[in-house]
Amino acid sequence: MAYEPGNRWTAREAAIPQIGIDVGLRQYMLRIYNYMAGGLALTGAVAYFAATSGLYQAIVGSILFWVVLFAPLGLVMLLSFRLQSMSLGAAQLTFWTYAALMGLSLAGVFLVFTGASIARVFFITAGTFAAMSLYGYTTRSDLSRFGSFLFMGLIGIIIAGLVNMFIASSALQFALSVAGVVVFTGLTAWDTQSIKEMYVEGDGTAVAGKKAVLGALRLYLDFINLFIMLMQLLGTRRD
Repeated sequence: MAYEPGNRWTAREAAIPQIGIDVGLRQYMLRIYNYMAGGLALTGAVAYFAATSGLYQAIVGSILFWVVLFAPLGLVMLLSFRLQSMSLGAAQLTFWTYAALMGLSLAGVFLVFTGASIARVFFITAGTFAAMSLYGYTTRSDLSRFGSFLFMGLIGIIIAGLVNMFIASSALQFALSVAGVVVFTGLTAWDTQSIKEMYVEGDGTAVAGKKAVLGALRLYLDFINLFIMLMQLLGTRRD
């Protein structure tokens, strides 16, 4: 039905579908942010418990430590490549398991850095993440053109980080932390826009739910990595 000037009923009818899409999109994004926030809370709780209970210290140096260190990578690959064939419940369970294992692997942060600096960097990370995610959600600019450069930067950081595990250069670590802050700040905006564009109003409950889990995982990874990079730059080490 075409809109005719002065026809109030036609204008109202034309606006209803868009309003429906906007409401559905907001609910979809809110679900993603709730998943992400829940994952971060679980990671923090597990990390704190593992550090204060002695669990983390007990597994460091054993083969179990390497299992904990690399298991999250396997779960990310599982969610990324097998999500379509998984049930919604299995996808949710994989996400929560991933968040818990990340907490166990990050427990050393509580042993290396002071509690005050951890809290300070967390709030800095949260503020930066919120600003960039809001930008990615609201901007009309196409951020996909930056995606390839950000991805290349991420690959470079990973490779350089692996090299630095052997040479242990403080200068290289500083450079990697600075580059990491830039890359993950950009990825937060890009991923938010990309996740927003994944929304389809007609998706069924299971499909929409699995998209929300995958979107939450992407934003969770941006937040965690941004936090780690900022901790390297701004964290106060214990004496």
